[in-house]
Amino acid sequence: MTDTELMNVPRWFRRGVWYTISALLVTAGVLWLLSRVTGLFLALLMAVFVSFALEPAVKYLAARGWSRGAATGFVFIVTGVLVVAFVAIMVPAIVDQGTAIAEDLPSYVDEVTSALDDWLDINIAESMFEGGSPDFEKLLSDYGSDVASGLLGFGSALLGAVITGLTVALFAFYMVAEGPKFRRVVLRVFRPDRQREMLRIWEIAVEKTGGYVYSRLLLAAASALVTWIALRIIGIPNALALAIWVGVVSQFVPAVGAYIAAVLPVLAAFFESPVQALWVLVVLIAYQQIENYLLAPRITARTMSLHPAVAFGSAIAGIGVLGALGAVIALPTAAIIQAVVSGYLELHPFVDEPGAAS
Repeated sequence: MTDTELMNVPRWFRRGVWYTISALLVTAGVLWLLSRVTGLFLALLMAVFVSFALEPAVKYLAARGWSRGAATGFVFIVTGVLVVAFVAIMVPAIVDQGTAIAEDLPSYVDEVTSALDDWLDINIAESMFEGGSPDFEKLLSDYGSDVASGLLGFGSALLGAVITGLTVALFAFYMVAEGPKFRRVVLRVFRPDRQREMLRIWEIAVEKTGGYVYSRLLLAAASALVTWIALRIIGIPNALALAIWVGVVSQFVPAVGAYIAAVLPVLAAFFESPVQALWVLVVLIAYQQIENYLLAPRITARTMSLHPAVAFGSAIAGIGVLGALGAVIALPTAAIIQAVVSGYLELHPFVDEPGAAS
């Protein structure tokens, strides 16, 4: 394009090109910045969820004469004690159970290989050593390197989790302790009529999130108690830790939590006796039916009402967007959206079509 042609280009076109280039550069800069602060964004999102979950308890204490700061501190201390107790119970049990499985695994492998030799006439031991005996020194060296790198990675992940947890706790504490002031600062950017609407949505979010967490805690406590009694009767070691695992995972992992929670106690029982594993499986399935049809409808009736298909879809969407964190906050988020949308919808009586089947 010649200089004369460039001079004849309309000014609005050149301005549009520069605006487009500027918009693309700004968008790229924002995306780059968001990629650098993703961890902080997720920590803030989790802090909002935690603050919504703890707000009802703080309001309950504040209504009975506690200062908001003291009520917030007390609730956070109780929550921290519960988290530490959970870790203190679970970690030794996991180490103990892992050691027991590692000790019993060779005998189970021998039994399986012997059974395969008898049933299929296949000598597994000979087929494993057809190429000569393995270099055990090299195997041990490789295994040691894998363990060392795994421990290093686990230590880094653990340190990162601790830092993230402290960040979430700090943000959540100030969001709860300074709750009214925080709401005023956020809502002042809206007009007065919008402020009232946003405040209503905020209260719905707190109510639904708090109700979800507390109802899940009640169901988790009931599940853990029944599982602990059953495991004690059947004679499974580490019954308390396994019961707490079942209670927490079955209630706070949406849709498939009950199935994931059952794997660990059934596996632990299997290494004691296959018959005991069968009994544990029967107990867990029976209790799940009782919970689904008797306990859960009564406990969650006033806190969060979601169709199972909506709950499952929300969990899948949450996992796709935010991973494990999304799975945890998917259900209360869906309940909040449902409650807010229902406030704007006007429902009318349904008129059946003539001759339509009911």
